[in-house]
Amino acid sequence: MQKVLIIGGGKGGTAILKILHEVSLMKVIGITDVNESAAGLRLAEDWGIPTGKDWKAFLDDSIDIVIEVTGDRQVFEDVREERGRNTVLIPGSVAFLISKLLEEKEDLIGQLTSESFKRDLIFNSTDDGMVGIDSRGTVMLFNKSAERMIGRSSDSVIGKHINEVIPESRLTTTLETRRTEINKEVVLKNGLKIISNRIPMITENEEVIGAFTVFKDITEVVNLAEEITNLKEIQTMLEAIIHSSDDAISVVDEEGKGIMINPAYTRITGLSRDEVIGKPATADISEGESIHLKVLQTRRAIRGTKMRVGPKRKEVIVNVAPIIVNGKLKGSVGVIHDMSEIQSLTQELDRARKIIRTLEAKYMFEDIIGKSDEMQIAIEQAKLGAKTPATVLLRGESGTGKELFAHAIHNASDRKFNKFLRVNCAALSESLLESELFGYEEGAFSGAKRGGKRGLFEEADKGSIFLDEIGELSANTQAKLLRVLQENEIVRVGGTKSISINVRVIAATNVNLEKGIADGSFREDLYYRLNRMPIQIPPLRNRKSDIPLISEGLITKLNQDYGRNVEGITENAIKKLMEYHWPGNVRELENVLGRAMIFMKYNETIIDLNHLPPLDSSVKEAGKKKEGGVPSGRDLNSQLEEYEKKIIQEVLEQNNGNKTAAAKILNVSVRNLYYKLEKYNIEINSMK
Repeated sequence: MQKVLIIGGGKGGTAILKILHEVSLMKVIGITDVNESAAGLRLAEDWGIPTGKDWKAFLDDSIDIVIEVTGDRQVFEDVREERGRNTVLIPGSVAFLISKLLEEKEDLIGQLTSESFKRDLIFNSTDDGMVGIDSRGTVMLFNKSAERMIGRSSDSVIGKHINEVIPESRLTTTLETRRTEINKEVVLKNGLKIISNRIPMITENEEVIGAFTVFKDITEVVNLAEEITNLKEIQTMLEAIIHSSDDAISVVDEEGKGIMINPAYTRITGLSRDEVIGKPATADISEGESIHLKVLQTRRAIRGTKMRVGPKRKEVIVNVAPIIVNGKLKGSVGVIHDMSEIQSLTQELDRARKIIRTLEAKYMFEDIIGKSDEMQIAIEQAKLGAKTPATVLLRGESGTGKELFAHAIHNASDRKFNKFLRVNCAALSESLLESELFGYEEGAFSGAKRGGKRGLFEEADKGSIFLDEIGELSANTQAKLLRVLQENEIVRVGGTKSISINVRVIAATNVNLEKGIADGSFREDLYYRLNRMPIQIPPLRNRKSDIPLISEGLITKLNQDYGRNVEGITENAIKKLMEYHWPGNVRELENVLGRAMIFMKYNETIIDLNHLPPLDSSVKEAGKKKEGGVPSGRDLNSQLEEYEKKIIQEVLEQNNGNKTAAAKILNVSVRNLYYKLEKYNIEINSMK
C-alpha cells in the first residue's frame, strides 16, 4: 500500500482526500494546510487522519506520493527540493482538474445523456484528452485533444464501445472495480505514450453510471528523460577522465564549496574527500589565498599561481578557470600541478640558461623602453655603432641600463650569430681577471690546468665581449687590453706566443675616466682607444616621461619573478614616482615596484599610492648603504627579503609580539605572517 501526503486542505485537497479515502491501494497518512479551519483538515480529523500546518513534519523517505494542491508555486518548488529520491510529486494542476471534475460529477451524471450537455461541456480548449463512457461502455464524450492523440474524430467514435475505439483505455475495468486510478502510463496503438487518470462516475445511491478518463501526452517527457540518461552517461565518462588524470583537479560551486576532486588531488594534497567536498575553497590552502574565490569574484581565469596546499604544505602551481553556462557562473575548476618535477626541470633549465647567457646576448633594441628625446638619441647612436666594427664605450650612472645596450648592440651587428661574453671587471681580482681575459699556459702558476686554458677573448673570437666597469682595471691589465685593441692579438699569461683574434669590444663605465686620467689611475692612450664611439645613457631623472612605460615593463617582469598577477599602476602612484629624483635610476625603480608588489594582497591587482614605500626613506637607506659599506653585488631579492624582515621585526616590537595586531598593521593574513616568521627565523618569545 502506497503512503500519500496531501499538502493543501482547500477544495482541491478535500476532493483528493475523498477520492483516495475510497482507494484501497493508497493510504493518506496526513493532510496539511496553513489555515487550521480548512475543510480538508476537518474532514481528515473526522476520519482519524493526522493533520497539521507544516508539511515538513510529515515528509520523510517513507512517503510514496506527495500531492501538492496549495496553488503556491514556491511551496511546490520547496517540496520538490525536500522530497526523497523515490517520492513522486503530483502538481496541483492535476489535482485541481480532478477536483473540478468531481464538483461537476453530479451534474454530469444527471445530464450525461443530453446531447446538448455533451457538446457544451467538453473541454475542447484543454491540451488534455478527455473521454467518457456510460455504464455499458459506450463512448459519450470525446474532446478535440483526444481526437488529436487517438487519431479518430469524435463523430466516428461517439456511440461506439470503448474497446473498439481505445481497447487499452481500461475504462471498462474502472466500471467493474469502481476504483479511481491515478497517473497510469498507457501506450496507444499509434505509439503515443500517455499518462491517464481514470475515474468511475457513481451516484449517491452507489450506482455506477459511467467512467471518465483524462490523459496527457508524455512522449516529449519520455524523450527528455532519455536525453537525461544520455547526459548521465556523458557525466560518468567525464568523471572517469578526470579521475584518470595525474594532475590534481578540484571543482567548486558558485558559492566556493567543493563538489568534486580526483584521486590525484588526494595524493598531492594529502586531503580526503570528506575534508574537501562541501567545505569552503580555502580548506586545502596552507599558504596563500584561494584562487577559486578570486576567479568566482572576477569571472576570469588565473594561471601559473604558486601556493602551498594540504597538511604537508605541498608546493604547487595552480591554474583555475570559471565555469560559465549560458552566461551564468556555475563554479570554477582548478588544475594543480606538483612542483617537485617542475622544480627539477626548472633547475636543469636554469643551468642551461646560465650556459647560454654566457654565449649569447638576450636583449634587443626593442627591449629598451623609452620614448624621451634623451633616450632616443642614445638608442640611435647605439644602432649606428652596431653597424660598425668600432669599439663602443657606454657611459652612464649605475642602474641606467648599460648592459641592456651592450646586448642590443651585439644582436644588431653582423656578429649576432657568434658568441657574446660578459665580464664584470670590478668583480674579479687582478690576477684572476687577467687569466680569465687572456688565458694562461700550462705551468704559468700553481694550480694551472694541464694544457693551459683559453681566455675569454679567444672564446669570443668573431663575436663580442662586454667589459663592464672598465674603469676598475689595473694598470697591467689596461696595458694588455690596449694591445688587444691596437694589434688584435693577445698573449696568454705565462706565454710568449701572440694569438690573433677578431673581437668586438663593448666597454661600459659609471666613473669619470677623464678624472682617472688626471690622477693617473687610467691610461690616456687606452681612453682614446675606448672613447672612439662614446654613448651617454641618460639617468632616469632626466627622462621621467619614460617612467610610466618603464613601470609597465618592470611589473610584467616582476610578475614572472614573484608569481603574481599585478595588472598595472594607478595615475596617483605614477605621479608620486615622477616627483622623485631616482639616484639609483631604473634599478632603484625596479626595487621600489618589487617592494610594493611584495606587500600587496593576493587579491589586489593594481599598485596604488598606499603600496609604494616612502621614497625619501629609500634615499636615506641608499645613503646608509654607501656610507656603511654594505657589500656590493647583492641581488635584488636578498635585499628585499632583508628589508621585509626588518619591517616585520619592527612592527612586532611595537606591538609587544602580538601577531594578530602586527598582521593587521602590515595588511597581511595571520597565516602569511606565520609563514614569514618561519622563513626569516624571527624569534618573538622575547616580545610577548
